[in-house]
Amino acid sequence: MSKLILALGSNLGDREKNLNNAIALITRKIGDIEKTSSFHKTAPVEMVSENYFLNAVILVKTKLSVYQAFKQTQRIEKILGRKQKSQNGVHFDRTIDIDVLFYNNLKIRTKRLTLPHPKIQFRDFVLIPLKEICTDYLISDYLISRFQIPKFRLPKIFEFLNF
Repeated sequence: MSKLILALGSNLGDREKNLNNAIALITRKIGDIEKTSSFHKTAPVEMVSENYFLNAVILVKTKLSVYQAFKQTQRIEKILGRKQKSQNGVHFDRTIDIDVLFYNNLKIRTKRLTLPHPKIQFRDFVLIPLKEICTDYLISDYLISRFQIPKFRLPKIFEFLNF
């Protein structure tokens, strides 16, 4: 079994229901949820919107490959009414957004998917719930050196030694 960490966000409609529906579909289509953070109300980041977000992070055990899991997250977004993906750095309001943050200790960079997610360290709406569910892992020197992040800024999650 592989470990997958996903970030969830919603700023349209019944945000709590959207997150819960996403979690239910992730359980059915990707794997068992091992941990779920609490839901956090946050202001929009990197976009202009009057709609606040509700965000969470989940840890999933999966038999799927990283690409199969990613494809399922995109399908779940469509099922839950996401109409428009970000384009050229422009973000839109959304019923649901599912980002793959980590897949085991995998480091990849393709046109469609980069792991670990390249903007984790800049997003408190990811870091705060991530810290809730992943406090028992060690910080990876790889991420600290790659992103020049002070150790105090990172939750202890970036090395999956006990997976």
